Amino acid sequence: MITINRQMSKPSKKKPSAPRKRRQAAAKFKTHEDYLATLSPDKRAALEKLRRTIKAAAPEADECVSYGIPAFRFNGKLLVFYGAGKDHCAFYPGSTIQSLKADLQDYDTSTGTIRFSPDKPLPAALVRKLVKLRIAERSNP
Repeated sequence: MITINRQMSKPSKKKPSAPRKRRQAAAKFKTHEDYLATLSPDKRAALEKLRRTIKAAAPEADECVSYGIPAFRFNGKLLVFYGAGKDHCAFYPGSTIQSLKADLQDYDTSTGTIRFSPDKPLPAALVRKLVKLRIAERSNP
């Protein structure tokens, strides 16, 4: 006769753990001001300067919030974004950074992203160049 050794699952002797905290979703900001109001003064100042430069380079662009961060739309299409991380500020001009790699060598970049320190903001001339390139890119079908 063959016997099968089946163990019954025993109740755990561990204490029940506290319910896991779910990671809170990013706050739902409705305006650029709402977003900027949550930042430290140094990041807020750097991003307000960036915002003014973007507006000057693309006065016909509309402000919006997309993906939880401030953005600009041009002719109904998303143009550029900006935001802040724990230790940096960021500008998201999309694929246009590939054309200006030489101008961006002093900054931490990755696909479509330029990270910079609040105490060393992006030069206005560079931001204007990136925005103008992005407008040209988004205007071509």
